[in-house]
Amino acid sequence: MTQVIQKIKLRDVIAEIETPFHPIEVARVNDHVVRVARIEGEYHWHKHASDELFYVLEGEIQIQLKDSNIVLKENEMVVIPKGVGHCPKSGSGAYILMFEPLELKSAGD
Repeated sequence: MTQVIQKIKLRDVIAEIETPFHPIEVARVNDHVVRVARIEGEYHWHKHASDELFYVLEGEIQIQLKDSNIVLKENEMVVIPKGVGHCPKSGSGAYILMFEPLELKSAGD
């Protein structure tokens, strides 16, 4: 039996997102997941037991860290190492792609 391989149009995924900070799963890669989310306003401070990758699809975000801030614009990315407290935010709204372990449940409060 032939496995069906489908391409994913991230523009279509973005169009489905209605609520900020509630990621949509778009693909699984081994024991990891690719999610797309809208960031609007400020999330809360948190940290994870594993690394987390943020890639900006549209807009601009700021990831607040204890001693500094990282500003990401479209087509820029950063990996936040495990155990590092961070707080993502966007004043004007942005769409991001996250690559993280499948067991990580990333959703807004």
